[in-house]
Amino acid sequence: MAQLAVPALAIAFWRNALSTGVLVPVVVARRRAEVAGLARRDLVLIVVAGACLAAHFGFWITSLGMTSVASSTAIVSLQVIWVVGWDLVTGRPVPARVVLGVLVATVGAIVVSGVDLSVSSRALAGDGLALVGSAAVAAYAILGGRLRQRVSTTTYTAGVYGVAALVLLVAALVAGQRLGGYGAEQWAWLALLAATAQLLGHSVFNHLLATVTPTVVSLALLLEIPGAALIAGVWLDQVPGWGAVAGLLLILGGMAAVVLSEPAGRSIPPG
Repeated sequence: MAQLAVPALAIAFWRNALSTGVLVPVVVARRRAEVAGLARRDLVLIVVAGACLAAHFGFWITSLGMTSVASSTAIVSLQVIWVVGWDLVTGRPVPARVVLGVLVATVGAIVVSGVDLSVSSRALAGDGLALVGSAAVAAYAILGGRLRQRVSTTTYTAGVYGVAALVLLVAALVAGQRLGGYGAEQWAWLALLAATAQLLGHSVFNHLLATVTPTVVSLALLLEIPGAALIAGVWLDQVPGWGAVAGLLLILGGMAAVVLSEPAGRSIPPG
């Protein structure tokens, strides 16, 4: 994302806005009756979830310009610990194997990122933003786990992306960040980011929230870290080191422990 030469909040805004532009026509064509019948409670939760998603992108992408990418990525990977902590606070039974799996997977994410802690005030502020971003995406996953029991993937995803785009638009304008005037290459990267990371990435996780718990989905999000290492290997001729391989194995092992401890799948609302 650093290659884009686009302000942080603008990146976050456009990946959500472009994705919303793709999904809204689908909702209008196929989900109008569902949208009209949404309960007020679900509408409120969609707005809150979208605001949490906006906070995640806004704080995390901003942190990348203040601290090392490795440190920011490692801190954001703590999202799954927030989810498990919420389960414990709210009295949901958490098997010991789930706790162990979460810890193993989180260590794997940190190993892959090659965490590089810095003590400068700017870097510490960036680390703090990344921590807020990790808590925000954990809240997003928890709310999504509730909503996806009643709301279809398409309606939920279009709603939260749309709300996130509006929140990020306001934030970017208040911060005075430029939202346009980019070159063709920058627009191409933004479109690619929306198509891959957003529509093909986060949207899949939104769908999974109907069948598995937020803990499992949060663990699955950790796969973005070794995935980025593999993409760098292909595009930038950077061969992932043994640390990336070991970290990936730890993530997969932790995920396996958690998945095997989860109850049977839940019902899926249609598309």
